[in-house]
Amino acid sequence: MIRLTDITSNLVSYHPTADIDFIEKAYVYSAKVHKGQVRLSGEPYLSHPLEVAGILTKMKMDEVSIASGLLHDTVEDTLAELKDIEYLFGKEVTTIVDGVTKISKIRFLSKEEQQAENIRKMIIAMATDIRVLLVKLADRLHNMQTLGFQPPEKQEVIAKETLDIYAPLAGRLGIYWLKSTLEDLSLFYLEPKIYEDIRLGIAQRREGQEKFIRETKEVLSKTLSEAKIKAKIKGRNKHFFSVYQKMMEQDLNIEQVYDVLAFRIIVNSVRECYEVLGLIHSMWKPVTGRFKDYISLPKANMYQSLHTTVITPLGERMEIQTRTWDMDRIAEEGIASHWRYKEGDGSEKDIDRQYAWMRQLLEWQESVTDPKEFLETVRLDLFSGEVYIFTPKGEVKEFPKGATPVDFAYSIHSEVGHRCTGAKVNERIVPLSYQLKTGDIVQIITSKNHKPSKDWLNFAKTSAARTRIRQWIKKEERKESIDIGRNILEKQLRKVNLNLSRLINNKQILDVIHRFSLKSVDDLLASVGYGKISAKQVLNRLMPHLDIKEDKSEGLVQKIVHRIKRKREETGIKVKGMSDMLVRFGKCCQPLPGELVIGFITRGRGVTIHAKACRHIRDVDLDRLVEVEWERSEDVNYLATLKITNISKKGMLANLSAIFAQNEANIVDADVRTTVDKKGISTFTIEVSDYNQLRDIISKIKKIKEVLKVERI
Repeated sequence: MIRLTDITSNLVSYHPTADIDFIEKAYVYSAKVHKGQVRLSGEPYLSHPLEVAGILTKMKMDEVSIASGLLHDTVEDTLAELKDIEYLFGKEVTTIVDGVTKISKIRFLSKEEQQAENIRKMIIAMATDIRVLLVKLADRLHNMQTLGFQPPEKQEVIAKETLDIYAPLAGRLGIYWLKSTLEDLSLFYLEPKIYEDIRLGIAQRREGQEKFIRETKEVLSKTLSEAKIKAKIKGRNKHFFSVYQKMMEQDLNIEQVYDVLAFRIIVNSVRECYEVLGLIHSMWKPVTGRFKDYISLPKANMYQSLHTTVITPLGERMEIQTRTWDMDRIAEEGIASHWRYKEGDGSEKDIDRQYAWMRQLLEWQESVTDPKEFLETVRLDLFSGEVYIFTPKGEVKEFPKGATPVDFAYSIHSEVGHRCTGAKVNERIVPLSYQLKTGDIVQIITSKNHKPSKDWLNFAKTSAARTRIRQWIKKEERKESIDIGRNILEKQLRKVNLNLSRLINNKQILDVIHRFSLKSVDDLLASVGYGKISAKQVLNRLMPHLDIKEDKSEGLVQKIVHRIKRKREETGIKVKGMSDMLVRFGKCCQPLPGELVIGFITRGRGVTIHAKACRHIRDVDLDRLVEVEWERSEDVNYLATLKITNISKKGMLANLSAIFAQNEANIVDADVRTTVDKKGISTFTIEVSDYNQLRDIISKIKKIKEVLKVERI
């Protein structure tokens, strides 16, 4: 267990004027309130806040952060209150402890809506003070280091959320050692067999690799010395998770992965960085497409370095990074390298650039109300890659890998995006789905009368573009729904000699609107147009206000019902307002429990149940539609057919079968074939209990990297 003296020694080594008494005071208070508590490992609970504080010194944080690390669990796990913390340690520490406490209460469950709202809370908390996130990352690292004491199911949940959220956040802050450590620890618990294969594979080569590293460093030192360049050279094995990613991307096993070595050369100036690069390329053959200049084009988190991959005479591939000492400090410490303990050093512009992505997340959390959409936005922003594009005027813009001209257009302005009709890349016309590459010069072609297309959502990558496109589509769909709703309601009102235009400002219709929990006439018309409220329901609410008596004569629906009144089968469907109805399911859409459904009355054949999205009921006589709902039923299974298109790869069938088995879906029928262009087409008929189960299965299949398309047929 780390000791307080270790923490204070580390702090003084990079911050000589730090208030050590303040740290000791926080330690004494934490020890007092945590007295008697133990962790699952059996260690005193105090060991955890001490380790967190120690990790914060590795990040080279200030005494406020380290005191907060010592106190971060006091409010959550002891009788201590925030007012006590503020009285003893001040407002800054209280803000951080409060922020971390709120984040600690977050539980990333499988429900996307709940996860999205939890992430939203975390973003708001860390925006108050970025040190909230840094303390939380230190807390998460120590929890991952001691995760083995948790039960297996909890290990998997915590490791998954670490890989999905916390490791990318560490990367966004530029703290790459922390990002790599969290990724490797997550891999250990999520893919233990692969982790062990990588560990053994690297261990078996260790003796040869150590010799190779030693000899390569000697060659580099001699070459740089002859060029009169002073440099420090480091050689190491790549992190396990980066090796794992290469294995997955290229479908390799550990024996087939050769470039597991990385070298770093640290020099005194930018000019020397480029000189070293030239010397390296003169010594060894560079691998085409593997050179990246992050000095001219820094990452959003201010990371700078030259990356190149070369092939040695022995055929070994190795990555070499070249950077200055300042660049190395920023790469190691990230945003913490700009933290100057209230002294200031003129680095505010750099910090502003690093905060830009967070400000964008804050903007989205305010404007994007749909939880799933917000979660997608966060993941897109956290996992963005490095593609650097130029405007015609030479301005550089950063986009995620796979970004298109549509993303570029929306990055300029929403109206430019909406009116985008085409694009020129490097003076050549390209389709809007063209994937941009670093160095591309992009020019957007617009038309005043052009409108966005739903199809753009299939290839737009940035959260900015996708959000703006969705907002426009929703706005247009609302306009269409208002027009449709107006026509439907006018038709219904004419049956009782009423005119919608005359009722618009009538107090009675306003009362009806409020009874439906709506705010305006347009809301009412849109709801009718969407099918959320029927015109008949509106009329029934209006009739008592207007002293109109309901026509009790038997209508079409009732006449048909009387003719076909037979004992219904146990279908799990209840027809609202009717009993003993003959019910069957439409073969065209095969609806499942939990899916939104509607009933269509057919003369002599009962009620046919369709999914509300089914195209076969779009243009039917509205008078024949009846509202239906699912009844609770147990041990009833339904058939659903999925067509899956994927890149042909060994083990795909096993992966798909595993997903069906994990989700307790029995395969009734399967047809698997491979096309001439090496694509796999699989059709599975499976038994599921409801729509939610099917949706979960589809979602998991879509996460398989090789899967191109999943459709229900």
